[in-house]
Amino acid sequence: MKICLFGGTFDPPHIGHLLIAQTICEAENFDKIIFVPALIPPHKRSNKVTPVDLRLQMLQSALASNPKFEISEIEIRRGGVSFSIDTILEIKQSMKLDRENLYFLIGSDTLKQFHTWKDPERILAECQVIVALRPGFKPGEIPNWIFRQVRFANIPRIEISSTTIRKRWRENKTIRYMVTQPVWEFINQHNLYSE
Repeated sequence: MKICLFGGTFDPPHIGHLLIAQTICEAENFDKIIFVPALIPPHKRSNKVTPVDLRLQMLQSALASNPKFEISEIEIRRGGVSFSIDTILEIKQSMKLDRENLYFLIGSDTLKQFHTWKDPERILAECQVIVALRPGFKPGEIPNWIFRQVRFANIPRIEISSTTIRKRWRENKTIRYMVTQPVWEFINQHNLYSE
């Protein structure tokens, strides 16, 4: 079984997440893309993040119609700060996967900080890191020891971010076509991103 982990805050999950996941699933012939919502993202500890139960419900509604997409609540169950290496090792063991069949998807914006993550060398040793290019990416900003070990995915560049969606919502601007209809309804029903 060939699996790709896609971690994130998903606050909210948006069309960009879905398009990247679907495109990479087809391009790499993955059996499953496993979305892993972070309980406490290490890089966002000081930022306000929507409660995980609400983020999980949005993600469930966004992924409901795709049989190749699954959600793992591994980081929620584990508690504490969500470190990718812990998730990779736990999933690798529980699913009995080797390095060749376990991929970890990140954006090129995230790749810039990858060297500051917990055990980045071990992440590269335990799975294959695949990078979705984001606008403005400069390869020269990435340390060579990382650059040599990651793969870049040839997928469409999507100019949508959760930060932009939250900002537009607070400014009373439309987020139509940026999120699925069920996610839009959920945000509206729970008044998630108002000041």
